[in-house]
Amino acid sequence: MSIDLLQYALYFLLTLGFSTLFSMGGVGSAIGLVPIFSMMGMPLNLAKAIGLFINSASTITASFMNFFRGVLDIKFALPLIISILIATPIGAWMSQYIQQEIVEWILVSFLIVSALLLIFSKRETKVVYDKVWILYLIGGVVGLISGTIGVGGGALMMPLLILLGFEAKKAAYAISFVIPFSSLGAFTTYLTFVDMDWVLLGVVTVAAIIGGYIGDFIMHYRLNAAQVKKLIAVVLLLLASKMIYNLLGV
Repeated sequence: MSIDLLQYALYFLLTLGFSTLFSMGGVGSAIGLVPIFSMMGMPLNLAKAIGLFINSASTITASFMNFFRGVLDIKFALPLIISILIATPIGAWMSQYIQQEIVEWILVSFLIVSALLLIFSKRETKVVYDKVWILYLIGGVVGLISGTIGVGGGALMMPLLILLGFEAKKAAYAISFVIPFSSLGAFTTYLTFVDMDWVLLGVVTVAAIIGGYIGDFIMHYRLNAAQVKKLIAVVLLLLASKMIYNLLGV
């Protein structure tokens, strides 16, 4: 895939904007960037690999900030890390044997389900179901799906944790810490069968780090969580609509 300077600038700006927006909601931006990169002509597996690395870059930045602020509950995040670290590379390995159109329809479904959960899940301050096994189950299922379609899984994990009754910011901080583990594991798996554009990866990584810093700062000090969730949901539904339009060839 040949890319000129103007295209590098476009990829940088898209990554910066989406990483800022999605890190406000505590989720990785790959769920938005993978379909956009694919629709711009990037091979789907390359888009998934780059999206996973972008997730790691933006959320690592946020995790460092959250750790030093003392707002990160590592004990809560640990079951999610263990299960998703095992499941995501398996999903990534499986993806090379699944027809591209099927993967794209799975991604569309993921976008729609995540958007609807973000719209309709209620924010509660009291934990109503905090059994450790359910955290392992969520991490495993989300990891398998996210590895297959090349996204970090935070956009699905976030509303699921909110539905269980976990406070939204606590869930967001934990997910920001979990995503680098899952995304880097899947990214390494994709490298075994994807021809990586390392210059492009470097460009979007810088944008993701900057966006992750800006978005996390806004989330911590300025965020209206409900409004950001709704905005992310609208973006996901628009992307799903565009992908359906392309897949149906109408």
